[in-house]
Formats: sequence, structure tokens, C-alpha cells
Amino acid sequence: MPAQKKAIIIGAGPAGLAAALQLHRNNNIAITVYELRPEPTTMGGAIGIFPNGMRLLHRMGLYEALLARGSCVTHMEIHSLQNGDIAKVDMASWAHQQTGFGYLRICRRDLQDVLLTAVAEERIPVSYNKRIVSVTESPTNVTVTFSDGSTDTADMLIGCDGLHSSVRRLHVDPSIVPEYSGIAGTQSIIQSSNLPDALRTQANAFMTCNGLLVTMPCSASGDKLFWFFSRETPIPHSESGNARDGWEERRQREVAEYKDTIHNILDTGKGEWRETLTELVNRTKFIGFYPVFRLPLGGKWSTSRTVLLGDAAHAMQPHAGQGVSMALEDVFLLSRLLRDPERSLDDVFAQYEAIRRPRIMAISTLATKNGKARRDVSPWKLRMKEYMAWATYGLYNRLGLESWGIRQQHLVYDIDEVMI
Repeated sequence: MPAQKKAIIIGAGPAGLAAALQLHRNNNIAITVYELRPEPTTMGGAIGIFPNGMRLLHRMGLYEALLARGSCVTHMEIHSLQNGDIAKVDMASWAHQQTGFGYLRICRRDLQDVLLTAVAEERIPVSYNKRIVSVTESPTNVTVTFSDGSTDTADMLIGCDGLHSSVRRLHVDPSIVPEYSGIAGTQSIIQSSNLPDALRTQANAFMTCNGLLVTMPCSASGDKLFWFFSRETPIPHSESGNARDGWEERRQREVAEYKDTIHNILDTGKGEWRETLTELVNRTKFIGFYPVFRLPLGGKWSTSRTVLLGDAAHAMQPHAGQGVSMALEDVFLLSRLLRDPERSLDDVFAQYEAIRRPRIMAISTLATKNGKARRDVSPWKLRMKEYMAWATYGLYNRLGLESWGIRQQHLVYDIDEVMI
């Protein structure tokens, strides 16, 4: 097929910026990125990136810059508020040994800043406050029209505009709409000064009857601490009957009452962790409330000249920590396929879907399974869960199963080694 010389990317989040960099550098494609928001986003808390994603960021030349801003941890300590420490869980040390890359937790704004700096150095234009209203394809190109009346035309269009993708909704597959997972979370980033070293240097998870509370350092110096509390949350009902209004009312209520909510949970605890977590909550000044949505599997990912990457194609629950890494794998595979001059664009997109869908299915299933740990349980069931975790991970550690890479095989996956 004729080489793709120009591409339009919708969405200036991690997926869109990574796609812009990789296709510009590796495929010599002229890229323009369009973003709905009026300026670079500072939304979000801190993002986790496992070895399979970190390896790809290294290949993009971004590893050192990210390492200088984020925090690397290898294990997570699981605790009971009533019964003390339960287990030490290996998050990524075996995968680190296999790949040379570990697990990084980094503030979303820092990840964005590193990507935007690299995009600017490559002189890739990023236009903000651009809302697409239509997409039109012809046999030779694709044209995007924006709400301000402007248009742009290219050889291909790449939708990297996330869960609520306009490219998907307007053009690729309007039938696929986000579905609520039943889980919602509150989260924040705080200064960690004078908090115990156990919070500043390692990941911690606290099992409760009403969800999971997790803390992780998210800066290289350990001065910033990311925490989130995710739990089973029913779909709200708004007085107006509008589902969006209902979530907004719930958001306002959660933000206003979150300290009381978590304090009530902590009050059931004992020992030093109760006091430590109470201090963590008390010093929190800002909080976000995020209902967790996902996309049904099986929707279309492409048309003749348009393709979806990342969450726009396959948004999943965040409970496998693979959102950014899945988008990076998408980007690298698409770039590899586009380098083959013998492949038509239809064949590129078909191969992209055929290779990615089994991987996405497996990770999405894992994320859904992990999300079940956030469901409400009775005190008796919580005690049983804690005992099972103690027994399972205790046996795992005593037998040295860490050296076998159990539960970490998906973290050493290398998209560049997949046969195409």
C-alpha cells in the first residue's frame, strides 16, 4: 500500500501522545494531535506502570525522565485493621529480573509533562479546545470536522480519546457505550512528611468490610503519597432522573463526607495503623471521586481509515494496573504493522485487532477479578478473606514461588516479539 504520510490523533492523553511520538519517529508520519480540553490536563491521581509498559517507555527514550519523577516499589504489604500484618506480596520483582524494568507509580501530571516535553521536542503540533463533530472517509483519506467549523484531512485517523471516545461514538461503533462496574473510588495525593517510613517507601493495602484502602509513594523522593479507597457503590438515582446528575450529586456528597466515611471504617481498627491512617485522612485537603466504568468487550475498533487505541477501544477496570501499558502495546503494534509496505490499511487494522483482542481479553478478565476484592463483605467473611490471604501468600513465600514468576507472566509480555 502507499505509505501513510499523515495521521490525525484525537486525544492528548498518554495514549495519544505516545502514539504521536512513536509514529512520528518510527514511521515518519506527520502527526497532528487534537485535544478536547482547553489546556493540558492535570486531572487524575497517580498512575501505575508495570514492567511490560516500562520497557516500551524505555524504548521511546522516556524511561530516565519518568524514573526521576516516580516511585519504584516491588512489593505490597497487606494489612488487617483488626489483626495486624497479613502478608508481603511480590508485585513485580520476578518480572523486573526478567525484563530489567520494575513497577513505577507516578503522578499523572508528571507522566503527561514528560510526554508533552518529548512531543514538543519533536515539533509535533498539539491543538487544544477542539471538539470533533463528524468524521468522513473516502477511499483515499479521512476528514475530521470540529465544532469551531475547522477541518483537517489525513491518510488515517487514530482515536485515543479514552473511555468516552467521540471517535468511537460518532464514527467507529456508536453501539458500544461504557458500563458501570459497580465499583467507585475516592483518591488523593498528599505530602508524606512525618508519616511512617512504611508509607513513604512501600505499597500498602488494607482490607475492610467496605472496600480496599491502598497507599503508595508516587514521587522519587517519597515526599508525595497517593492513596485511594475503592468500594462497592450502587448506581445513584437523581431527583431529576438523569444518570449523569445522579453521579454528580453522589460526587459532591462523597467529597463532602469522605472523612466521616473513612473514619467510621478506621474506628473499627486497632493498633498503630488506625492512628497512622487517621492522620493520612486528616491531612488530605483535596479528593476525587471516580465511578469505575469499562467498555463491553467485542465492539469494533476500526473502519477503513480510522482505528481506536487504548481506552477508546478497550477501557477496562483499573484493578490490574494495565491501562497505560495496554495503550503502549497498542501503539507499538500499530507502528510495527504500518512499517510493512505490503500491507493494506485494512490488513493493518485487521491484524492489529486479531493480535490485541486475546491479550486485552485476558487482562480485562484479570482486572474484573481483582475488582471483586472491593465488594462489601460481612465481618466474618472479611476475617475469612484475611485468613486465606495469610495462608496463600505465606505458602507462596515459604516455598519460594516468587522465583517461578507465578502471577507475573503477563508482566514480561513483549509486544515487539509477537509474530505479525
